Amino acid sequence: MCPEDYVAEYYQQQVEMLEGFNEMDALTDRGYVPGMSKEERENLAKSETFAIRISNIANMVLFAAKVYASIRSGSLAIIASTLDSLLDLLSGFILWFTAFSMQTPNPYQYPIGKKRMQPLGILVFASVMATLGLQIILESIRTLLLGDSVFNLTKEQERWVVGIMISVTIVKLVLMVYCRTFTNEIVKAYAQDHFFDVVTNAIGLVAALLANYIAGWIDPLGAIILALYTIRTWSMTVLENVNSLVGRSAAPEYLQKLTYLCWNHHKAIRHIDTVRAYTFGSHYFVEVDIVLPGDMPLEEAHDIGESLQEKLELLPEIERAFVHLDYEYKHKPEHAQAHS
Repeated sequence: MCPEDYVAEYYQQQVEMLEGFNEMDALTDRGYVPGMSKEERENLAKSETFAIRISNIANMVLFAAKVYASIRSGSLAIIASTLDSLLDLLSGFILWFTAFSMQTPNPYQYPIGKKRMQPLGILVFASVMATLGLQIILESIRTLLLGDSVFNLTKEQERWVVGIMISVTIVKLVLMVYCRTFTNEIVKAYAQDHFFDVVTNAIGLVAALLANYIAGWIDPLGAIILALYTIRTWSMTVLENVNSLVGRSAAPEYLQKLTYLCWNHHKAIRHIDTVRAYTFGSHYFVEVDIVLPGDMPLEEAHDIGESLQEKLELLPEIERAFVHLDYEYKHKPEHAQAHS
């Protein structure tokens, strides 16, 4: 990067920081985060539910079509793509169950909520997809070693296979574009899945046609490529979602916003000892230590801390906030064992 790029990046960071501070000021002044109204949020939730349902219905119909294409062709690459569609159905059920579980809170059995159900569902989804990939690799290697890769399609079979696979790919492409318009993580997982299907369908069809016209070994080779692609892609998904389950810290820019919000919360706050935000599923848990005058009445101190907690929990990224009140900041950090 040239010096001009560094300067531009610095000013962009400053603009984003000021926008974050303005958002915190709006929360302090108005008592809510500027954004969608309740009606708009409900309409968005309905649209997300529709996207999930239409994806599941499409997965069922397209899976039936690809089963027929697999039977007509006998191609390992297309069978690999079909098994991928079977797992789409299983994973769709997993993601639907995850979304349903998150929408049915149970404060007695799950006192801190079910937000971790979302990355957990995606992890199960990714693990199943990676398992499929390993099975396809083993079967394809066996076919290559045994020399059973003779592949022949009649003109009628070829027309059916090409027609079905191209139709399935077009439908998946449309669904991918539609699901990418949402910010919900589960709908985004569907969008990612639709994108993978576009790629795997294309590779499967090309491998089958090349095996038919050039050499039979291209078919199991295409299946291996599909399987490796599946394993690599979903392994990356696993790594992304593991971070949301192990309590990874929020970005420094987000901690900056929280610190700004806490400092401007009340004029009696003398110091901010600690501001922590770490992942807890798809949202953050926040811990804040503020220092108040030692002679302040308990009632007044409690009201300041509780109102700060409620203000923090208004932020859409935060699942729960904990505010600790202190009268000095020179002591050792609380929960010292966690920092040793």
